[in-house]
This record gives sequence, structure tokens and C-alpha cells, in this order.
Amino acid sequence: MKILVVNCGSSSLKYEVYAMPEQCSLGRGLIERIGLANGKICQHAHGKKLELTQDIPNHRVAFELMINAMLDPANGLLKSLSEIQGIGHRVVHGGEEYSASVLINDKVLKAIEDTCELAPLHNPANLTGILESTNAFPGIPQVAVFDTAFHQSLPPHAYLYGIPREFYEKYRIRRYGFHGTSHRYVAGIALQMMKRSPENTNLITCHLGNGASITAIQAGKSMDTSMGFTPLEGLIMGTRSGDLDPSIIFFLEERGYDFHELHNILNKKSGLLGLSGISSDLRDIEQAADDGNEAAQEALETYAYRIRKFIGAYAANLIKLDGIVFTGGIGQNAVKMRERICNRLENIGIHINHERNRKVGKEAGIISHAYSPVTILAIPTNEELQIALDTVQIINPDSRVISL
Repeated sequence: MKILVVNCGSSSLKYEVYAMPEQCSLGRGLIERIGLANGKICQHAHGKKLELTQDIPNHRVAFELMINAMLDPANGLLKSLSEIQGIGHRVVHGGEEYSASVLINDKVLKAIEDTCELAPLHNPANLTGILESTNAFPGIPQVAVFDTAFHQSLPPHAYLYGIPREFYEKYRIRRYGFHGTSHRYVAGIALQMMKRSPENTNLITCHLGNGASITAIQAGKSMDTSMGFTPLEGLIMGTRSGDLDPSIIFFLEERGYDFHELHNILNKKSGLLGLSGISSDLRDIEQAADDGNEAAQEALETYAYRIRKFIGAYAANLIKLDGIVFTGGIGQNAVKMRERICNRLENIGIHINHERNRKVGKEAGIISHAYSPVTILAIPTNEELQIALDTVQIINPDSRVISL
């Protein structure tokens, strides 16, 4: 069985094809600058690379380009489109209605459309990807895998805000959380590596990249997570502010900043970029810090400090903590940052092994001391594989694909 995984953005289209149940990627591609001049496709398959630059006026043309690339005689992934037996879609927001991945039908399409106001930058594009897939692959079952679904197990005390309840009842303002597919995937891999079952294991998973979030997982279920009503809440990120006093917004409004300026500042000009004044890329900031740049050094310490605060808070509420997982571009690759974060956490049983930490690269590994009560792991995330797994299990429940 071959599964096509689609992640459709407003100006981009990511795709990957998996052979299942082998869980083997046959290749992946990225189409960028949809709707702009000089659009580009880059596809990797079987050790070969296909690149092409052309105008891509809309998503319909992008999907045609994807199909042509997948069927390319010299550098393609497939011999025929009939090989695709299911399509899995990343959908950012499922609202309160969906706590698991689902087969897409008219009801699901309506729910995704209704949730566009909660994720205006993502859900409309995700919906476009589903509609274009229906056009390109008529009759092929499609599955929606929601970023928010894993966090629908949050109890009310974790998802409610301290604002009038009517705002929740009328507008559904609450903590939704994001990166759920990634948190779920790495938690499953961690359990395999630790040789433990979810029923008696508590984890804290740290997805650290340009976007960043932390999740507390008890007995396989998300109990709390740092992102909230939108992905802006929580940790300091590449360009997002994370948590801040809401009065700061009112203070700046009184000094002439309008809503659109503030929205842009908090989402695109804050975080590591805003604090350092250098870059949103941790590698650039670490280099500047090594060169003696004080703002860069403070940005790194502030970033690590916020993460430690969440780890401490989640550890207290989980009562018993068995493992911490680092994933995402920073979590997987930033050796120094993992050490910064774990520093001062020894008092709650978190002991990083510096030698192991330095050796872990692209592969998953345990980076804690053998005597550490809490196991620390660095695990590459693979949201595409998790989407493929969900898709197979939903369209073919009798398959022998192993769920993570």
C-alpha cells in the first residue's frame, strides 16, 4: 500500500509517499512560491533530485506539477497514480470536535471550514489541499490528521482561561495546543526506546524549532501543553514572543501601535529574533554569543529559562516523571541548548550525560546518565510518517501496520 502525505500551505505544498506497512519513504517534495513568480519544485527520490522553476499561479497548477514530478520517468516516485491507495492530510485545527484522525467526508470538510476563523493562516490552505487532492485523485480515500487532536484530552483546568466563561461558551476561546502529531509520534518512539508501556509512563515532550511547544503526557494522553488558543502562546520561539503580560499590548496601543502592527511584531519580529537583534536561527545566535555579543547571550539564557520553567511546572503536576524528549530542529540538533535547558534540573532527577549528548546526531538516542531517575532522549520527529500510519489504520483497519 502506498500512501501520499500532503501538507498544503498558503504558498507551499509539501508531499511525501510512503510504502506501508514497511514505513519506507519513497521520496518527498516541496513546491514553493505558489501564486508568485518564479515558483519552484524540489523533489528527492531514490537518491535523485528533481528541480524546476516556473510560475505557479495557484494550487491546481501546483498539484499538476506534483503529479508530473511523481511520475517523472527518470526521477519519479511512482509508475502510475493508481499506486496511491490513500491520502493523509495535515490539518492544523480540528477545534473541539475531533480528538483523533478521521476519514474525510462532507461533515469533516464543513468542520474544517468552520474552524478557519481559529486558524486563518492554515486551515483554508489545508482545505484547499483536500479539495485539490479530490480533483487529482478521484475516489481515493483521504484522512485528516489534526495538529490539535492529541490535546483534546486536556482537562478543563488545563484548557480554560481566567476570563468570563461566556467567551468560551460563545467563541470557544480555550487552550487548543498544536504540534500534537509530533508530540504523539516522539512519545511513541520514546516508549519503545525505554521499553515501557504508556499506562505507567509520564513524559514531557519538547518540540523545539522555529515554532516551539512543550507537552505533559500522562498514561499516553496529553494533560497540558504550552501553546494555547493560537500558536503564539507559551515558549519563546524563533520569531514569536510566547507568554507575555497582556497589558503590554494595551500599553503599546496607547503609544500609537495599531492591531496589525502588534500582530506582526508578536508573531514575526519577536522571540529569538527580537531578543537577539541578530537572527531567528539559534545557530547564528550561538555564534554571536561565542563572539561575546551580550544580547545574544541573554537571548539564549532567556530561551532556556522559559523551557526549564515549563518542565518544572509539568513535572510538579505529573507527580512522577519518567522521561523528557527533545525533538524539532533545535531539540534534535542543538547540543549546547539541550545542556543549557537541563542545567539546574538535577534537583528533580534530570541528569544529562554530556558525552552522550554530544554524540547524538540524526538518529534517536538516550542522553541521560544511567543513574538519572528521569530518562532524557533526543528523537527526530516524523509527522509525515505518523500521518501515513493514521491514514492506513483508518482506511484499512485490518492492516498490520504497527501504531506508535
